Amino acid sequence: MTNPAYVAVDWGTSSFRLWLIGKDGSVLGESRSDEGMTTAAKTGFAAVLAAHLAKVSAPENVPVIVCGMAGAKQGWVEAGYIDVPTSLSAILTGAVSVPGQDRDVRILPGLAQRDKAMPDVMRGEETQLLGALGPESKGSQAVCMPGTHSKWVHVRDGHVTGFSSFMTGELFEAISKHTILAHAVAGADQMPADTAAFEAAVKAAFERPAMATNLFFTARSGQLLHGLTAAGAQAKISGTLIGMEIAGGLSDAGSAVNISLVASGRLQGLYETAFKTLSLSYTTIDADTAVRGGLAAAAKAIWPN
Repeated sequence: MTNPAYVAVDWGTSSFRLWLIGKDGSVLGESRSDEGMTTAAKTGFAAVLAAHLAKVSAPENVPVIVCGMAGAKQGWVEAGYIDVPTSLSAILTGAVSVPGQDRDVRILPGLAQRDKAMPDVMRGEETQLLGALGPESKGSQAVCMPGTHSKWVHVRDGHVTGFSSFMTGELFEAISKHTILAHAVAGADQMPADTAAFEAAVKAAFERPAMATNLFFTARSGQLLHGLTAAGAQAKISGTLIGMEIAGGLSDAGSAVNISLVASGRLQGLYETAFKTLSLSYTTIDADTAVRGGLAAAAKAIWPN
C-alpha cells in the first residue's frame, strides 16, 4: 500500500470534504460532513479538521492543502485573492500558511475580478478550474461550474481572462419557497421530473432572457389555464434560470466556444440536458475529480518531494 503524501480539503460554506492522498495519487481515505465555514467558525476550524484527520488516520507529519471558504475573511485564515486576468499557475503560488498548527496547513487563494462595472469573486472554484484544465491548457474555453452561485469562467491558453457568477441555485430556492410560485410547485418533489417542460423553458429563456420574469409567471398561469403539473411548474422555474444563466455565460464568448462542464450528480444531469437542448457541444468533468486535481497540483508545487 502506498504511503500518504498529503491531505486535500475542499472547505465550502456549508460542506466539508477531505481526502487522504497517497504518493501515487490514489485516495487512501475520505471524510465528508456539513461542517462548512458557517459551522466551523463557531466550533473551531482546527477542531473540525483534527476530527476528520483522525477519521482517515492521517499521520502527524502529513501536510494539508485546503481550498474554499476556509480562506475567506470570515474563515480560518484569510488567503486573499489573485486578480484576473491571471495565469492558472498563479493559484499554485499563492497559498497561505495557517499559524500555530502541529502540521503544515496551507490555504489556497481565490480569484477576484476588480472591474467596477462587473466586480466578482470566487473561492474554491479556482481550484476546480485548475484541476479541470491544468495550468498549461491551450485554446479558448468557457468553463461552467453549476451551484448555489454558478460560475462561468473564460480561459485562453492557460490564462483566466474573466468570469461571472450567477445566483441560479439561490434564486431557485427563493422563487420556489418565497414567492407566489411556492403554491405552484407544492408536491413536485414527489412527482416524476417533467423533462419536456424543463427543455422548453431552457430554450425560451436562452432565446429571450429579457422575458425571464414573465416566463417565471407562466409556471402559475400555466396551471390555472392549461393544467400544468407541480413538477412542470418546478421544471419551468429551473429551466428558465438555467437558460438565462447559459445565455449570460456565453454572451461574451459566442455559441461556438468550447464548453467544459465541471459538475456531478443532479446538477450535471440538468446542465447536460440544457446544453443538448440548445445544441451546444460540451465536455463534462466530474467536480470531485477536478477539485482533487487542483489540490494535487498545488500540493506538488508546494511540497515537490
